[in-house]
Amino acid sequence: MTPALLARLHAASFTTPRPWSESELAGFLADPLCDLIALDDGFALIRTIAGEAELLTIAVDPTLRRRGLGRTLLDAALVRARARGAEAIFLEVAADNVAAIALYEAAGFQRSGTRPGYYRQADGFRTDALTMALSL
Repeated sequence: MTPALLARLHAASFTTPRPWSESELAGFLADPLCDLIALDDGFALIRTIAGEAELLTIAVDPTLRRRGLGRTLLDAALVRARARGAEAIFLEVAADNVAAIALYEAAGFQRSGTRPGYYRQADGFRTDALTMALSL
């Protein structure tokens, strides 16, 4: 997937947090610590360093949600993180993203904290982020 295609998919998937730009996504792809896991209709990005991984994002075409694509991407990201030597993986998720939280909890992630007002919405309203972690 090209950075342009990733950016279009990310923009279709997110308003909070704000979608990433083509140049931001190109930066992740150029980072040797980052891995892209891509399907035709979705992608995940992870960054692994010093025995830890961070799930940066999972984006799935909104018209194709609830078909297991998110779980497939998450499972592949966990496999990639383990292959890169990660012993744990962390993420942040908007506290009002109920579907994503359910996905992560079903995969075994535990809530580890809250970042109040972490995400800013287009209207200026701020949404908390939940931090979650999973031992690999």
